[in-house]
Amino acid sequence: MSTSILAFIVVLGVLIFFHEFGHFLVARLFGVGVDKFSLGFGPRLIGKKIGITDYRLSAIPLGGYVKMVGEEPDAQIDPSDLPLSFTHKHVAKRILIVAAGPFFNLLLAVIIFFGIFLISGTFVLQPSVGSVKAGSPAEVAGLQKGDLIVAIDGTKVSSWDEMAELIGASNGKALAVTVRREESQLDFSIPPERVTTQNLFGEDIQRYVIGITASGEAYTMDLNSFQALAESLIQTYNVAELMVVIIAKLITGDISTDTIGGPLMIAQMAGDQAKAGASNLIFFIALISINLAIINLLPIPVLDGGHLLFFAIEAVKGRPVSLKVREVAQQIGLFILLLLMILVFYNDITRIFFS
Repeated sequence: MSTSILAFIVVLGVLIFFHEFGHFLVARLFGVGVDKFSLGFGPRLIGKKIGITDYRLSAIPLGGYVKMVGEEPDAQIDPSDLPLSFTHKHVAKRILIVAAGPFFNLLLAVIIFFGIFLISGTFVLQPSVGSVKAGSPAEVAGLQKGDLIVAIDGTKVSSWDEMAELIGASNGKALAVTVRREESQLDFSIPPERVTTQNLFGEDIQRYVIGITASGEAYTMDLNSFQALAESLIQTYNVAELMVVIIAKLITGDISTDTIGGPLMIAQMAGDQAKAGASNLIFFIALISINLAIINLLPIPVLDGGHLLFFAIEAVKGRPVSLKVREVAQQIGLFILLLLMILVFYNDITRIFFS
């Protein structure tokens, strides 16, 4: 339990710091004054005031905030502070300040993935045949266990994913498959067949296969700085895309809300990853950081995405959204977040104590 709590504090602390530091840095870049930079909510535990900013650690470690000068549209501001006011900055600058939080969470993930890829390289599953399904196109053509597929239609392949992508894009057209068998190189013509399988979400999908499974043989490929950066960007994009799909399927009801987890689930998972090693915990931080970025970009008032929506409307209309509309929207947003918090805590308690 102590490991889970400590790991949870580390994970949440890193995520909150990067998120709020993004807001803070861009706000200061555009000359906006910052009254408070807080890790946590509630009563101030410790801190230090530098200039006009109170850097503080607060009692409730479930979030954080940056309080800027003139952040509320109806706030009374001393005329001398108008140059520091968030509300009085151009809408484009306000958009960038708000978007900086989620962006820095994505940046954190890229930095972590970059370090992992640069130090450890990337894991590559070889296009080596582990088994051949009876009656499949591969068996009919003559493929055997142990064959290493080296090219498809003249395109060299060095990983199972590359091979599967080429087969999947065939639309059933016969492929020229080149394999290495012991000391020989052999060529086969194999027409993929269309089969029904299930994706990550248990949905039936159609795809083309030739009827082989991987041997499981793999190797680690070292990456230079440019390759590591490219892989880190791809990995961040893939995780973000998956998160967007999951949220969309939760909204449409294609995925049960029982799968949603909250702080207790994160603490449990963080503890498990910490026990598995520091590298696992760091990788976990990257994944959660991406999730936090995507969730914060949802167009729900009180979240960054809600503020961005209001600013986008302002940019189009040429005037801010009325204060009354914003207040009603904020109340609706708080109600939605309250319902979500109740749901995730219920799921966490049910999963941990009654499963």
